Amino acid sequence: QIFQPLHTLRAAEKELLPGFHQFEWQPALKNVSTSWNVGIINGLSGWTSSVDDSPADTTTRRFRYDVALVSALKDLEEDIMEGLRDSGMEDSACTSGFSVMIKECCDGMGDVSEKHGGGPVVPEKAVRFSFTIMSVSVLADEVEEEVTIFTEPKPNSELSCKPLCLMFVDESDHETLTGVLGPIVAERKAMKESRLILSMGGLPRSFRFHFRGTGYDEKMVREMEGLEASGSTYICTLCDSSRAEASQNMVLHSITRSHEENLERYEIWRTNPFSESADELRDRVKGVSAKPFMETQPTLDALHCDIGNATEFYKIFQDEIGEVYQKVSPSREERRSWRAALDKQLRKKMKLKPVMRMNGNYARRLMTQEAVEAVCELVPTEERREALKELMRLYLQMKPVWRATCPAKECPDQLCRYSFNSQHFSDLLSSTFKYRYNGKITNYLHKTLAHVPEIIEREGSIGAWASEGNESANKLFRRFRKMNARQSKAYELEDVLK
Repeated sequence: QIFQPLHTLRAAEKELLPGFHQFEWQPALKNVSTSWNVGIINGLSGWTSSVDDSPADTTTRRFRYDVALVSALKDLEEDIMEGLRDSGMEDSACTSGFSVMIKECCDGMGDVSEKHGGGPVVPEKAVRFSFTIMSVSVLADEVEEEVTIFTEPKPNSELSCKPLCLMFVDESDHETLTGVLGPIVAERKAMKESRLILSMGGLPRSFRFHFRGTGYDEKMVREMEGLEASGSTYICTLCDSSRAEASQNMVLHSITRSHEENLERYEIWRTNPFSESADELRDRVKGVSAKPFMETQPTLDALHCDIGNATEFYKIFQDEIGEVYQKVSPSREERRSWRAALDKQLRKKMKLKPVMRMNGNYARRLMTQEAVEAVCELVPTEERREALKELMRLYLQMKPVWRATCPAKECPDQLCRYSFNSQHFSDLLSSTFKYRYNGKITNYLHKTLAHVPEIIEREGSIGAWASEGNESANKLFRRFRKMNARQSKAYELEDVLK
């Protein structure tokens, strides 16, 4: 089927792409055209460029959000109909009351420039925005409770993660990023206030959408929500704690931040109603100093949590090899030698090559009991070895809770013991490892210790809402971009988006 004339391929491609299914919105979406047969559009369309605007010099391609959602729903048509039959609902009775839960992910990718040698490397960065349909439920007329008729079995697979927008933008370039995502935010807002009428199983049915932006790493959350960057004294995107407070009291915090509150705080920051000094004002708004641009859900990104904590353990390992707890500031050379020893040992015992920047796979291999056993061979005293093993044992008890797609089913015991374990873990840190946690603690470690139980209570899961699907699709993006895209700049992003 590959060697068919180009026009048949194009036709087949069109059927598989968003923009093939007819649908309508009631009421019609504000500021969004009612035409349904729109395929890939230029991500900058809808930018009205006034005289003094500098035109955005970036390439970006996207689907219209509603068109992409319709296409994703139609892909699930069989599953949805089967779910209706399984839950004993007469499918002709259920034409309204469907609600669809959407997970949104957005992530920047470093160097995606063409690798053909010759000439300087242009720092070409890309950002991908994508969504996953997490569940579809229906509230039938005579029934009290919603019944879930479809749940995405693999919420972190790149197969369930549908690309919505690709742009060659550096994620740190706030102006361009928000400019390109602006229309998406507007479409999403319009869809929240309307319902979709779409034919499913031969009958028109009405769907409402709920959007949850959870697949963002901390950097992106801070950027979207107007918070200071991650080195800030306001360590957390979920609560108002400062770094010093978080290292004193590691466990007892509750989630207080929200999109609405961030917007209010930005207004205070902007207007300074009490005419305070910069420091007082900053303390009042707890580090919200830019306008929140897009609503994200207060959750914790499981993948980056893994990576952040592994980085922290890697540093603890070095410090323990060098017995930092009894030294005053060791020299750079000493530190370097401990690191070399650690890398050598991990390579020998765990076949772990040193990496420039911690990645998910390295983190998973490092955070194991075997890795600690290997490191302990280099730790001089028995009591420190015991403390390290205990630290890892507790961590491994805690980890499944924020990795599991459904912790209540997959690891109920660890879920019950989580608060106890995290308390124990933080006691260890603040006594035996005090030298590292005196007045400072890393952002993800704070979240791991303080916020996991509350998020799970609210959401039911952390792992399922993580950004992994998007991250693994980034790999595909790189691959397509290097190899399979039709060889012209104009086509490239469109092909990858397909």
